[in-house]
Amino acid sequence: MVIVLNAGSGRSDADATERTIREILDAAGRAHEVLRIERGVDVAQIAAQAVRRAQGCQGAVVAAGGDGTLNAVAQAVLPAGLPFGVLPQGTFNYFSRTHGISSDTAQATHALLRARPAPVQVGLVNDRLFLVNASVGLYPQLLQDREAYKRRYGRSRLVALWSALVTLLHAHRPLRLQLECQGRQQSVRTSTLFVGNNGLQLQQIGVPEAGLLAQGQLVALMLRPVGTLSMLGLMLRGAFGRLGEAEDVLRFGFERLAMRPAAPRRTARVKVATDGEICWLRAPLHFRVSPQPLWLLMPMPQDRVEPA
Repeated sequence: MVIVLNAGSGRSDADATERTIREILDAAGRAHEVLRIERGVDVAQIAAQAVRRAQGCQGAVVAAGGDGTLNAVAQAVLPAGLPFGVLPQGTFNYFSRTHGISSDTAQATHALLRARPAPVQVGLVNDRLFLVNASVGLYPQLLQDREAYKRRYGRSRLVALWSALVTLLHAHRPLRLQLECQGRQQSVRTSTLFVGNNGLQLQQIGVPEAGLLAQGQLVALMLRPVGTLSMLGLMLRGAFGRLGEAEDVLRFGFERLAMRPAAPRRTARVKVATDGEICWLRAPLHFRVSPQPLWLLMPMPQDRVEPA
């Protein structure tokens, strides 16, 4: 196992986390190597290095971090077709929780020793992979502001909620988009386009189309332009698992969706969030299900935990 450990993920001590992982793998006689991501280090470079090491020994690549770290490592693992393991260290851990992987490092490491590869659906926006979601518009801004608040006040769900409230209190210009889906074109105005690939997250906010993921589709949510109070109301509906009841939310499943600004410049770039990480992609954006699955090291039934 080649383990990519993000020393900055979550609230745990990275040294203690690495020590726990090594002790368990050493006791089991499992060959392993830990590559740490420290502040200022290029995650993509470390992930590519891990893939080369795993290919050289016919091994697996394991990501120890939050959803953003998992995304970066999976981006390198997917085209290589290697087994992909997860040791969750983040705040929300939607991907790992969906697949029954414990957030306790020792428990998750023990489960890795017995895990078997299983295919898992992956979403793509242009050439960028996403495991949980991808979005444009207001949602990426919420994520950007959330990270700023976390750096200042620490990582917790309460800090994430507070930063979202502050962001929503500021006015945001709606997007004018041209969409093409299943041969049909449509012009829309929306505050955000959110594409989900995680059943747990969609279920928690009350989106009934979450079941379409099991049919090889992605799920799109678009919010009609509304005022601040209405936006806060939508946020509360999502927090209580009732977003699917809101009239201002358009929801649909798809396999392929093309999106571009209604009046794009020749070199138009769009701010996109994939699994909590912000990047800029050139329009048009093409959302689709990856033709190649990710081979996740899935816990055995006795090692699975129910999502909290």
